[in-house]
Amino acid sequence: MSAVHLALLLVTMSAVPEGAGPLDLSQATIVVSRNAVAEAEKTAVDVLVEEAESRTGVRLAVRSDWPGAGSGAVIVATSKLDEVAGGPNVPPEIRQSAAGLKPEGFVLGVSKEPGVGRPIVWIVGANARGVLFGVGKLLRTMTMTPGALKLDSKTRVVTSPAYPIRGHQLGYRNRANSWDAWDVRQFDRYIRELAIFGANCVENIPFQDDTPGPLMTVPRQEMNVRMSEICQRYDQDYWVWVPADFDLADSVKRAKALEEHEALYRACPRLDAIFVPGGDPGENDPELVLPFLKDLSVRLAQSHPKAKVWLSLQGFRGERAEYVYRYLDKEKPDWFGGIVCGPSSPSIASTRKRLDPRYPIRHYPDLTHNVRAQYPIPWWDPALANTLGREAINPRPLQFAEIHNALAPLTVGFLSYSDGVHDDVNKIVWNGLAWDPETPVREILIEYARFFFAPDIAKSAADGILALEKNWIGSLRDNGGVEATLALWEGLEKKSPQLEKNWRWQMCLVRAVYDAYTRERLIAESALEEEANAALAGAPDQGAQKAMDRALAILQRTINEPVAPRLRQRIDELCEALFRSIGLQTSETKHQASGAERGCILDFVDHPLNSRWWLEDEFVSIGKLPSEPEKLARLKQLQTWEHPGPGSFYDDVGNIAKSPHVLKGDLTTLGLSVGRPPIPEVLWWEEGVSRKRPAWMDVMNWPLAMLYSNLDPDADYVVRTTGLGTCLLSIDGERVQPSVDNKGIGEFKEFLVPKRHLVDGELSLTFERPVENVNWRYQSRLSELWLLKK
Repeated sequence: MSAVHLALLLVTMSAVPEGAGPLDLSQATIVVSRNAVAEAEKTAVDVLVEEAESRTGVRLAVRSDWPGAGSGAVIVATSKLDEVAGGPNVPPEIRQSAAGLKPEGFVLGVSKEPGVGRPIVWIVGANARGVLFGVGKLLRTMTMTPGALKLDSKTRVVTSPAYPIRGHQLGYRNRANSWDAWDVRQFDRYIRELAIFGANCVENIPFQDDTPGPLMTVPRQEMNVRMSEICQRYDQDYWVWVPADFDLADSVKRAKALEEHEALYRACPRLDAIFVPGGDPGENDPELVLPFLKDLSVRLAQSHPKAKVWLSLQGFRGERAEYVYRYLDKEKPDWFGGIVCGPSSPSIASTRKRLDPRYPIRHYPDLTHNVRAQYPIPWWDPALANTLGREAINPRPLQFAEIHNALAPLTVGFLSYSDGVHDDVNKIVWNGLAWDPETPVREILIEYARFFFAPDIAKSAADGILALEKNWIGSLRDNGGVEATLALWEGLEKKSPQLEKNWRWQMCLVRAVYDAYTRERLIAESALEEEANAALAGAPDQGAQKAMDRALAILQRTINEPVAPRLRQRIDELCEALFRSIGLQTSETKHQASGAERGCILDFVDHPLNSRWWLEDEFVSIGKLPSEPEKLARLKQLQTWEHPGPGSFYDDVGNIAKSPHVLKGDLTTLGLSVGRPPIPEVLWWEEGVSRKRPAWMDVMNWPLAMLYSNLDPDADYVVRTTGLGTCLLSIDGERVQPSVDNKGIGEFKEFLVPKRHLVDGELSLTFERPVENVNWRYQSRLSELWLLKK
């Protein structure tokens, strides 16, 4: 049991009778300190009044003196109990609990006013931020319906955050798939909502990626300052992400960058930290980076003397990382805030082991990407990876809970990498767990659904979000739960028509519909490919061209006779609604998205889920062969590609549905980078519209093993592979050399299986990772593997 939850049990408000019903707060008065308070405390009261009114129509009164006996309930919101005027003595349990709070903590509890009997709801913060977070908890806990605010009379919360840094990157730039369309009001709204759920910092991207944004309504320079002003209002630390993506040895560019930074610092009313990534982007050596950071710190201190400079080791390995550590060991700069661990950084554990203990580590988790990412979807079905893509709407509450709780203890918290609102659920889950890692994930989701949707469907909607995550686990073709998820969300939609224009609601709906539509297409298009293969089998009797024409007509039925038109139309409607409500750009052509990989699910909704494009191109090539026997031989190869005959086996090694012989390891480590078994990578070729064989893009680098049993000890076997580059194969632990060693994409390698390994009828194939000093895009990999019985 966590200290937080233990504290909840220890606090008892004996003045409230056991079993009392919910408190009616619709006529409540908010009482605040009679003296001047910090801006965040004033903002907290504004938030409570405005959020309650927007959901109920009830506007709570605010005053600095105690209301008369004839009024309704009282809500005390303060960080200074002794400055609440005219009220009863503070219950000792409230005062005692408040005294034990850590910074940003709060007490939320209920008592009854002696002699009057009316309820008092206490929101007591350790500081001004604590009042804001206490108000957030009240808003997440209350039942708010038209004309009514109700609170469980047994509400008891005494809590302080486990981690001091809890925030998200909201980079206002063209590359984001939604924020570039926002105005100041929308940013204010979103930062407020993150604060309601416990966030205490925001990170902007003021300079990098200066491509003009066609949807921007506010110039970037202005928004940089306005975001600082919003953070000041909500007492959110304001960070900026400022890569040195130019040659720091260029004195002209360096001087210009320093001037640009200094102008930003002077313009921002609040600035708490700057974060310079070592790489991604940036290719400078640490010998150049660290002096640049020192120069930045001098300029930063002129406007914001308490602000610090942080650095990530992204792209720094070996001696380059060691150079940074030695510098910190020797210089011990007081301007240096700490190390950020993000994608392509050394591990958090190795960083903590080597870093001077005086400097903290901030996690920079990638909550936004699904593939080609720091924490990719493990064994994501390629049908989903090739349609939903890298920045789809991606609630992953359980996976990210595991990741957070495994890595957080070595850090002082997190400030996430995000490029839009599609990961909104993930942000809230990280907020909740950084406040208290033992909070049940479903509890976080219920509060999310209660606050953003409606109290009466909160539990069902929370379960619906968990179901969306389950849609992505395992083979999509075999996941019958996808239809149940759709039915759940469509049932909730009928029950809650008032949520039609709620963008979070629209995101959940479109994911449920999209997943179901993709599954129906996958099943149908897989069947069409099997039918086309059967047509090709008739080529020796009918002739090559007739067989190809027949197979082509079968494959193109997916265009001429589309499946699930209702779901397809609904996807169009919801994507358009999301563009109108939140600026979510699901299409390059319709919504001016900055790139196909940036959440353009609408552009890929009808992407082929079989090998149709590849087969169409193969048929054209085969038609140009000089002789009928050559055409028939190639058609035979295509027809038997995935069905090599009795006693032989085929695996698309990166496809969860077509890799029965791949040893997948412990998939309960859902997305965790620490100790995770190898998982496939879905490659991105030709902006997602490559006509190459799909299996060549679902790759492994490399499987733990491939296991076979019940083989014929008297037969001869050959291992055949496709992939790229070198394949270092061992059979039952013995390295074997290829008899055919093509290295290009889609080309065959072959390895003869020594007969001595077949005596027991079993084989284990393992792979050694080649040592290659090349970009990951060009490293050797495995795509397909056959065990062929000769």
